Parts: sequence; structure tokens; C-alpha cells
Amino acid sequence: MQKPSLVVLGSSNTDMIIQLDRLPRPGETLLGGEFHTAAGGKGANQAVAAARAGGKVTFIARVGRDLFGHQAVAGFQREGINVDWIAFDRQAPSGVALIFVAKDGENSIAVAGGANNNLSPADVRRAKAAFRGASILLMQLETPMETVLAAASLAAKAGVRVILNPAPARRLPDTLLRQVSILTPNETEAELLTGIRVCNPATAAKAAHRLLERGTQTVIITLGPRGAFIATRDLARMVPGFRVKAVDTTAAGDIFNGALAVALGEGQPLLDAVRFAQAAAAISVTRLGAQPSAPTRKEIHRLASGASA
Repeated sequence: MQKPSLVVLGSSNTDMIIQLDRLPRPGETLLGGEFHTAAGGKGANQAVAAARAGGKVTFIARVGRDLFGHQAVAGFQREGINVDWIAFDRQAPSGVALIFVAKDGENSIAVAGGANNNLSPADVRRAKAAFRGASILLMQLETPMETVLAAASLAAKAGVRVILNPAPARRLPDTLLRQVSILTPNETEAELLTGIRVCNPATAAKAAHRLLERGTQTVIITLGPRGAFIATRDLARMVPGFRVKAVDTTAAGDIFNGALAVALGEGQPLLDAVRFAQAAAAISVTRLGAQPSAPTRKEIHRLASGASA
């Protein structure tokens, strides 16, 4: 099977991770944590996840002219990702994220965007050639909104479907939602976008319906281990998740979106594509780190087909 051609636009960070028994409370210092670094950033995570899941990926991003930036680009090249449209920023440092991870897999994250904040519409226009022949554009919200809008517009003109993962949560203009083929919020993001608290399939259905009314074609609300709620104008269905022991949930949403883009780019039916993406995300939470947790295509198929991960 020919690999689907995908464009990912978004952030690249270096994650600095401390593992703790539990997350610290405000003003509290916890001792005894274990520290390590890992490649991260929502855009980079999704690009790596898509590449490992079987996609032909081009990544549009900005990094600093520093050790973190050069290490990030070298890592993308090892994954087979096209880095032609990654710019080295002359002023800002590479993005970094400080992450606490508790024993139960929950996390707390703070991000300094650095060069990610300078990713511009001009960067998108320079990468226009990357959209030719692509089947999917995948984006998140760790880069400026005007850049996301510019990429969505360029994708629409090129006949490329847009998957938008609206994370971190922020309000979105209807002009953007009308250009989005598939919107993939989690419960928190769906609530911010709709005002509806999502806590079960019924409330997920209400939130999804409201987002469909605003113009997006398909809504997939991810509900962690409970699964995902899928809604289109002709379909509303809960798809159960996989039961695994979580170690680190940091990049689960990113892995889901990267794998989803590959499956849809291959032409898989929506329900099959979501199951493929859920299997990828389930495997990722059993591993520590963001990009290191992204599974291979073989691993995803093994879990999705009912075998042990």
C-alpha cells in the first residue's frame, strides 16, 4: 500500500519530565523525583506518530538555532519526516515544556513556546508545495491562530482535508471551523468550545451537535479510556476504548491524531480509522514520554485486531 501524504503544521518542544508519586499542590515542593528529557511538542508528536503509523509526513514548524532545535530536526529526519519546511528562528529559542508525571499516569504541563510563537502565515506560504498531492493537513493550537487559519485556507484551495486538534483549549472562530473536515477535542476542549460539560455519551452528543452546527463536518470527542464519540450529520456513535495500564498520558491525544490522519489518508472508513487511532493512543499511555511513546504500525494493528499490545 502506498503511504498517504500528510502535512503536519505545529509546535516542536523539548520535554523536561519529572516522575513523582503524585502531582505537587500549589506552593508545594516534592523530593525524590526522577528526571529525564524527551522530544515533544504537539505538532512534532503528531508528525512522529503519523510517520510511525505509516504516513509520508511533511512537517511545517519553527525551532531555535540552539542544541534543542538541531536535536529535534535530526530526530525528525531519523523518523523519515520531510524537514524542508522547518525554519531555524534567528531570535527565539526552541520551545520547552516542563512536565510532572504522577504514578497513576496523570500529568501537569507548562510550556514556553519560544520559536513556535513565531511560526507565521509567511512560513505556510513558503511551504505551499507541500500541500500538492497531500491528502490530510493535521494541526493543533500551540502556534499562532493566524498561521492555523492561513494553513486551513491553503488546504481548502488545494482540496486537502483538515484535521484540527483544538489543543491547548482556546476559542475558535467559525471561519476556521467551516474549513475543518474533522475536529478532535477532548472533554475539556469540547466544553470550552460549546459551554456544555462533557461527562458521558449524552453530553458528548450535545457538544458534538453544537460544533457541527458551527460548520465542521465531523466531530470526534476523545474521552480517554472510555473511548471516543463520533458525530457527523448522518452518524452519532460511541466507540469504546482499549483497557491498558496507564504510565504516562502526556501525548495520548497527539498519538491518536497522528494515527487518525494516517488511517483516513489511506481511505479507511471513519469507524475503522478511529479504532486504529484509539489503539495507537492506548499503547502510547503504557510508555513514558511523548514521541518515544508513539507505536509502530505493526504494534497498532496487533492491538486493534484484538491481540495483546
